[in-house]
Amino acid sequence: MKRNNNVFFSRLLVGLLVTAMVLSSMVFAFANETEEVVITILHTNDIHGRVLEGAYDGMGFGKIATLVNEMREANPNTLLLDAGDTLHGLPIATSVEGESIVTIMNAIGYDAMAAGNHDFNYGQERLVELDGMAEFPILAANVKKADGTNLLDAYVVKEIDGVKIGIFGLATPETLFKSHPKGVEGLTFGDPVEAAAEMVEELQEKVDIIVALGHLGIDEESVDTSIKVIEEVQGIDLFVDGHSHTLFEEGLILGDTLLVSAGEYGKYLGVVELVIENGSVASINASLISKDAVEETEEDAAIMEIINEIDEINEAVMSEVVGETVVTLDGEREQVRAGETNLGNLITDVFIHATGADVALTNGGGIRTSIEAGEITRKDIITVFPFGNSLEVKEVTGAVIKEALEMGTDAYPELKGAFPHVAGMSYKIDLNKSVGDRIVDIMINGAPLEMDKEYTLATNDFIAAGGDGYTMIQATPSIRTLMAMDEALISYIQEKGVIEPVVEGRITAIEIQEEEIAEEVAEEIVEEEVVEEVVEVEEVVEEPVVEVPVEEVTTIIYVVQAGDWLSTIAMKYDTTWEVLQELNNISNPNLILPGQEIVISK
Repeated sequence: MKRNNNVFFSRLLVGLLVTAMVLSSMVFAFANETEEVVITILHTNDIHGRVLEGAYDGMGFGKIATLVNEMREANPNTLLLDAGDTLHGLPIATSVEGESIVTIMNAIGYDAMAAGNHDFNYGQERLVELDGMAEFPILAANVKKADGTNLLDAYVVKEIDGVKIGIFGLATPETLFKSHPKGVEGLTFGDPVEAAAEMVEELQEKVDIIVALGHLGIDEESVDTSIKVIEEVQGIDLFVDGHSHTLFEEGLILGDTLLVSAGEYGKYLGVVELVIENGSVASINASLISKDAVEETEEDAAIMEIINEIDEINEAVMSEVVGETVVTLDGEREQVRAGETNLGNLITDVFIHATGADVALTNGGGIRTSIEAGEITRKDIITVFPFGNSLEVKEVTGAVIKEALEMGTDAYPELKGAFPHVAGMSYKIDLNKSVGDRIVDIMINGAPLEMDKEYTLATNDFIAAGGDGYTMIQATPSIRTLMAMDEALISYIQEKGVIEPVVEGRITAIEIQEEEIAEEVAEEIVEEEVVEEVVEVEEVVEEPVVEVPVEEVTTIIYVVQAGDWLSTIAMKYDTTWEVLQELNNISNPNLILPGQEIVISK
């Protein structure tokens, strides 16, 4: 009996334990259904090879790695994404065709990357090779090969703490003319809206959260933008964007989608915090960590060791001094994409010097930075020309030259990468005429342009292949291809020893004459009224003189900051750039420099 009682109580105890476990699991399951899951998504974009911290660059991958590690420690549910244009840019990237950047990104632990237009600069085959080297996928859902298959993976699914996140990539169709055209031959860049709709439809059944990782941007000149995708495709929870170097401090909410972008060059690390409840987004917030905010942050030692090893190999070659410049060579984005600069003049002069062509033309978007006055190194030159382009001579008519100039300046005075810098010729942009017919007074070596005459044109092989929209040049016969652009410039500077290029009026603008016309019309009307009054009125009645108080005119001094345009300064103070140009006697409204003082009437 005692034994039976023991068996009874043993069975009872087991039963109670099983019951308790079942109840416990039910409670646990119920808790899991209602428990919040917090996910952190960190993001970068448009690094352009800026792996090291610099005065005019970002915080560098060393500090980015430190921040990422801190974030992962605080919340293991963390993803790190990049929105493209990262594998190309400075010599540390271009000297090994992007492999160095992939090595660094692997070490930091990126989870996915979108294919930017400049990531195609080494050619599609090389991008596929880099994708194979990467421990993360390079994504592009809308890029197809000639046989209809994807060049790269369309999407990846990440599961974090039970939450499935689908991340798909979108590449800008502008890659067809904003990277080297030969590098994308045979590829089709599909409509991002259609590709995004297909991805959302496919992923909705597989994941809880959908993230678009795109390199589209929001530039007004772009047809395919991230905003267009968001407005036309429902179901995207988060859109991480690049391409236009846009900075959203707290993101931009469009419908049910949060759009984020972290500027350029690693100056900011983007942070998105998602709270997930029952497999859906309960809240989503965006913020940025700036370079200034992490001034005292230490760089990650392991990442810096990798960077330094790579950099040392390049530095020995790149540190060679090739010559000297008396003046700063202006290659700032705001200047070279909207007007003549001394660096643009130097480059095109070199084109003619190296080729013997009649004229030369290069795109402002291909000039990537300035060179300070003083010694010039190989690294300086390659930093200006990071794309590895070569010189090409084409045979063109005067009509083609005019068409090229019209296309390249059609956005003026707004920035455009295709803006044409020239040598052997000069031209004027008449803003009183309609776009497409604004280029006047084209002079070729001192003589007026002849539309039917044939000229030899030296340009870069990017433009020769139709890049930046120069399809009219692509259609002309190619005479010969020569040395790389950086080699030509280095050779020229070594030959000259010391250079001092200037802005000499090769490109000028004829400003809109509306105010003068209005004043002339007003004067004519007044004169007519006076004549009529003299005819009709026999007796002149003397009017009492009314004294009009004269408003006191005050002025302020504005100091130009990096990135300022005359037009943006004018908008801040409710005036026009034309007024500021005249008041300050500025000969070229597209050439203002940081530190310059601008007088503004109030």
